[in-house]
Amino acid sequence: MSHDTICAIATPPGRGGIGIVRLSGPQAESIGLSVCRITQLTPRQAKLVNFYGTDRELIDNGLILLFTAPHSFTGEDVIEFQGHGSPIVLDQLVQHCIRSGARLARPGEFSERAFLNDKLDLAQAEAIADLINSQTQSAARLALRSLQGEFSQRIQALVADLIRLRSYVEAAIDFAEEEIDFLADRQIQDNLYTLTRQIAILQAAAHRGRIFRDGMTLVLAGRPNAGKSSLLNVLTGTDSAIVTEIPGTTRDILREVIQLDGIPLTLLDTAGLRLNPDPIEQQGIQKAERAITNADRILWIYDGTTGHPRPDPDQLPPDVPVTWIHNKADLSGAATGCFEQDGQTTIVLSAREQHGIDHLRHHLAACCGQDQTSEGEFMARRRHLEAITQAAEHLQQAQQHQQAGELLAEDLHQCQLALASITGTFTSDDLLGEIFSQFCIGK
Repeated sequence: MSHDTICAIATPPGRGGIGIVRLSGPQAESIGLSVCRITQLTPRQAKLVNFYGTDRELIDNGLILLFTAPHSFTGEDVIEFQGHGSPIVLDQLVQHCIRSGARLARPGEFSERAFLNDKLDLAQAEAIADLINSQTQSAARLALRSLQGEFSQRIQALVADLIRLRSYVEAAIDFAEEEIDFLADRQIQDNLYTLTRQIAILQAAAHRGRIFRDGMTLVLAGRPNAGKSSLLNVLTGTDSAIVTEIPGTTRDILREVIQLDGIPLTLLDTAGLRLNPDPIEQQGIQKAERAITNADRILWIYDGTTGHPRPDPDQLPPDVPVTWIHNKADLSGAATGCFEQDGQTTIVLSAREQHGIDHLRHHLAACCGQDQTSEGEFMARRRHLEAITQAAEHLQQAQQHQQAGELLAEDLHQCQLALASITGTFTSDDLLGEIFSQFCIGK
């Protein structure tokens, strides 16, 4: 529990009908009583009062609420002043609280104290920021599920299974001189297989949750005059990109954001990739290559009337998925549609005639996980995915070290630490500072 008291405006900047100033810490109640010139408050009972400054000048009138520790959001004594939403009035209240012994809260410090006082875990604390920042109903729904603990419960269940398996393995190490070879027990192999499958399911769900939070970055790439800018205009419903028959028209990256079934998609129209361009176009090609490397998915667009639809193998990074777009179907005579072959997807369409565009939209929705059931989904961040990926890698190593007791135990321990970092059971102070610094002040 902190020894200092923090205060901040908890409502958004600007004027409004209601404004809230929040206090948390050991002096919260005494400061609240001094602001209102009263002697007593009943916890969780709103009281209509006047708010006064240090010079006894009336600032405002409104409601005051007291939440006593540990029955509050932060787990400490909390005071809320609910007055009129004037920035001048709210700032006067904050200044009075500071002069009375509080200090201005850092961004996210109220949520950080809730985490440190075991009122919520780290994944739930992050879900608060995600809920505040959600821009679609789907994102808000998944953030609320994470806030209610759905993601954390799945992590905790996996950690509990890991602890049980670690206990069994470490007991086997302690009794290594016994005639029975515990490490050859089928139980260890079965448990490792079950954990691997459960983490793979969690990884897929977290990936979908990360897409709902951050969206997907799609890079429209290809050779000049393939129809990249035309497709961008069709998908955005605007004329944001210049379309001409002159190769190399697009020389800089054009960025547009659209919503697809509640998921934000960032579309990057890039310069056509070709050899021996002029110096200015070459800079655009270099930007295009960097965008391709950082993409979530590449839409490689090619002219269906030419005989060279695919790029050179070294033009695309091996770890970024690609959707092949056969454009100009109105000229090539190909039937529009979505076709799967050898694990690769090809969409045949005509951007100019806007034929086959729905096939592309359905495909992108499927890539975002919209073909999966939403039941059991939750909001996730990149750091969550990275931690789950690390856990999966340690578990894979554990399967290889099944007969080496000490190595197996260490692999399971590292897997547990990776998963525990998601909920904050094991998290460095530097990571905590980075996470909560991204929150808004007052939350």
